[in-house]
Amino acid sequence: MTVAEQYSEFDSVEAQRRGGSCSEPSRSGASSESTTTTEVLERPTRRRFRAEYKLRILEQADRCASPGEIGLLLRREGLHSSHLTNWRKARREGSLAQLSRRRGRKPRVSGEQRTIHQLEKKVRRLEDELEKAHTILEVQGKVARLLGVPPSDARSSC
Repeated sequence: MTVAEQYSEFDSVEAQRRGGSCSEPSRSGASSESTTTTEVLERPTRRRFRAEYKLRILEQADRCASPGEIGLLLRREGLHSSHLTNWRKARREGSLAQLSRRRGRKPRVSGEQRTIHQLEKKVRRLEDELEKAHTILEVQGKVARLLGVPPSDARSSC
């Protein structure tokens, strides 16, 4: 038996197993008829868990003693082990607020509050610059004394 005969025999056996013939025009599985669907699938929503629910599940998981109980709990509730891990970490940090924190955009701030925040930020920046300027003047004065040069007072030269 030649190699070509072996390949053709192999192809025919594979075609029979798949339910088709060796001379299939396409292996994509698509039929020759055009079937188009115009159905729009609903976009899945992200699940949200309340802090009370998280704490209740954590308490139940802590009570699980025998092997496989936690897995049973997770399957029953439709959760992943990563949920427990993240929730335990948040509970350890003592942040119940983090367990129930809201995701997404921050609440809108009024115009007055925004202006106050901007002005406070500007005051902090100017205070930092003033502190740097005082430090520079101190260093200049010390250098002038070390070199024996009398410091020139900018106010007296005006």
